[in-house]
Amino acid sequence: MRIAVVTLFPVMIHEALAHGVLGRAVERGVLEVECVDPRDYAADVHRTVDDRSYGGGPGMVLKVEPLRSALRAAAAGVPAGSRRVYLGADGRRFEQGLAREACSWPGLVLVAGRYEGVDERLIESETDEQWSIGDYVLSGGELPALVVIDAIARLMPGTLGCAESAEQESFSEGLVDWPHYTRPPAIDGLAVPAVLMSGDHAAIHRWRLQQALGRTWLRRPELLERRGMSDEERVLLEEFKIGRA
Repeated sequence: MRIAVVTLFPVMIHEALAHGVLGRAVERGVLEVECVDPRDYAADVHRTVDDRSYGGGPGMVLKVEPLRSALRAAAAGVPAGSRRVYLGADGRRFEQGLAREACSWPGLVLVAGRYEGVDERLIESETDEQWSIGDYVLSGGELPALVVIDAIARLMPGTLGCAESAEQESFSEGLVDWPHYTRPPAIDGLAVPAVLMSGDHAAIHRWRLQQALGRTWLRRPELLERRGMSDEERVLLEEFKIGRA
C-alpha cells in the first residue's frame, strides 16, 4: 500500500518508519510512505505557509495555495482511487473498523494540519474525508498520521510475523483484549490462571472470550451496546459479573 503524508515535519514521519512493525513493513515492501512538505510549494523566499486568521484570534492558519499544491503532488504519487484525508479533531472517529476498511484501498493521502488549523476552503475542495483519533487537541497531525499508518499497516498481510496476531487483537471482534501472561507461572504471589496452563483449548477459548466480554463491560460498555452479544456470550458475561460480586 502507498501512503503519502502532507506535513511540515516530514522527519517525524520518517523517524517513526525506521523502527518496529512499521520499519519491517517498509523493509518488506508491504508499505510505502512518502512525505510532501508544503514549504516546498511556497511562493516566497521565506517559504511562508501560514497567515493570520480572518476575524482575529490567536495562532496562525495554514494557507490554501502551498498546501493545495503539496496535496495534489502527494495525490499524484499514489494509485488512482486513493482517498484524501484531513486529520482534524472534528473528523470522523478513526477506529478499528475504519482501519480495516482503509486497508483494502489502493492508497491514501493524509494531510497533517498545524497551528490553529487549515483554511477551510482547502478541506472542502481538496479532501474526501476528515478523521480524528480522539477527543483531544494535539499540536499537529503528524502523530495522528502515524497512528493511522500503524493501525492500517499491521492489518496488511506480511507486516506481522504471525497473521493471527492482527486477527486476535483488541477490537478485532468489537471487544477489548483479554489479559495475557507469560513465564514464570508465579511471581510475587500472583499466579497465571490455571486454565491457561491446562492444555484444554476449548476451555482456554471460553475463558479468553469471557475475560474480553467482562473487560469490555467494565471499561468500554458502549462497545457492547454497539456490538450486541450472542446468547452464549450473555451467559459468559453474567458468570463474569457473578465472579466479581
